[in-house]
Amino acid sequence: MDLVLKNCKLVDETGEFNIKIEDGKIANISKTPIEGDEIIDIKNNYVLPGFIDPHIHFRDPGLTQKEDFKTGSMAAANGGFTTVIDMPNTLPKTNTCKALKEKIKIAKDKSVVNFELQAGHNTLEEMEKMVELNPIAFKIFMDLETDESLEEIFSNLGELKNTSNYNGLVAVHCEKKSIVESETNKLKQKDENTPIDYSYARPARSEDESVKQAIELADKNNLRLHICHLSSRKSLELAKNASKTQPVSWEFTPHHLLMDNSAYDIYGTFIKTNPPLREKQDSININDLDSTSIIGTDHAPHTLEDKSKGVWNSSPGIPNLETVVPLLLTEVNKGNIDFGIIPKIFAENAAKTYGLTNKGQIAIGKDADFTVIDLKRQGKFNIEEFKTKAEYSPFDGWNYTGMPVMTIVNGKTVMNKI
Repeated sequence: MDLVLKNCKLVDETGEFNIKIEDGKIANISKTPIEGDEIIDIKNNYVLPGFIDPHIHFRDPGLTQKEDFKTGSMAAANGGFTTVIDMPNTLPKTNTCKALKEKIKIAKDKSVVNFELQAGHNTLEEMEKMVELNPIAFKIFMDLETDESLEEIFSNLGELKNTSNYNGLVAVHCEKKSIVESETNKLKQKDENTPIDYSYARPARSEDESVKQAIELADKNNLRLHICHLSSRKSLELAKNASKTQPVSWEFTPHHLLMDNSAYDIYGTFIKTNPPLREKQDSININDLDSTSIIGTDHAPHTLEDKSKGVWNSSPGIPNLETVVPLLLTEVNKGNIDFGIIPKIFAENAAKTYGLTNKGQIAIGKDADFTVIDLKRQGKFNIEEFKTKAEYSPFDGWNYTGMPVMTIVNGKTVMNKI
C-alpha cells in the first residue's frame, strides 16, 4: 500500500505539494496531483521532517511506575516526535551488553516511534561488547564522577573508537561533582531551605567548569562531544568557541530557554531538574536559538510522590515531550523565533549530530517520518490530556498558539488531530 499526503505546505517553499510514500520511504514530491492507494488531506498545514528528540528518559526497565516505553513513545507521538534517543540511567543501568540487549527488546516491543539508545560507560571490555549492538552514543553523567574517573572513562572511549566500530560520539551531563557537593553542604547548614536553594547548590560555575573539562577530554581523546541540556551563558560561549576547532554540539531544553530560577518560587520542587534553572543573568534564553541549535527535551517524568519530598529529596526531572513544540511555535507566533529554523532545531541538526542519515529532511529516498504543524491552532495545556504517566508539568495551564496535529512514522500515522 502506498500513501499520498496532499495539500501540504513546506517550510520556505511557495504553493502546495503532494508527497508520495512507498515502503516507508519518500518516493515523490510534486506540485501536481499524485495517485495513491491511500490519500490523506493535510489541509494546507505545514509538513516538516519528523522531529527527533535526542534526550529522553523512558524509565524502562526498572522505573516503569514513572514511565515506560509504551507511554513515553505515545507521549512522543502526541508531541510531534517521530524518533527518540533514550538515556542509560534505568534499573539496571544500560551499561552492560546484557542490559542493552534487554532494553532493545523492550523498546522494539513497546515503542510506537523510532528509537535509538545511548549506552552507559563501563570497562573497556564490556563497552566493546556493547558496541556490537550499535548504541548511538555513550553517555557520561559527569556530576557523578571524580576528575580521575573522568580521565579514565574518556581514555577508554578514545581507545574504543580506535579498536572497534564505535562512532566516537560521547554525550555528557556537565556539572562538576566537587562544586555541587561543596555548595550543597553549605546550603544544608541553613535553618530552613526553600526550593530556589537547589539552584544555588548546583551553580552555573559547576556547569562551566565541567563543560571546559569535557571539551578538553574529548579533544585529547579524539572524540565527538555532545553537551546535553546546556543551560549556562558562559558554557554556551565555551561550546561555541570549541566548535570552531573540534566537533562539539549542544542542546537546549524548553525549561532552560523559557524560565529562570525565579520559577522555583512559583512551581516549587515540580520545577526541580538537573542542571537547575539558572539565575537570570547566567541563563540562556529564547534569543540564543538559531539555525544551528538543537532542542532536547530531557523528558524525565516522576510520580507526584517523587516530586513532593522537599528541596533535597524530591526527584529532579520535568516531562517535556508534549509541551515543547507548542511552546516554541508560540514563540514563532510572537515573533521571537523565525519559523524557518523549526525543522533545523527539531530534526535536521539532531539527525546530523547523531548520524541519522535517512532522517531530518524531506527529500526523495529519506525515511517517511513527518511532523505536521498547524501554526495557528490555539489552546491551553491540560496535563490530563497528555499520554505521559507524569501527572505534573510546570507548563500545565499555559496558553499556546501552534500545535503538532499529525505524526507519521515510517509512512504510518501514529497521531492525528487534523
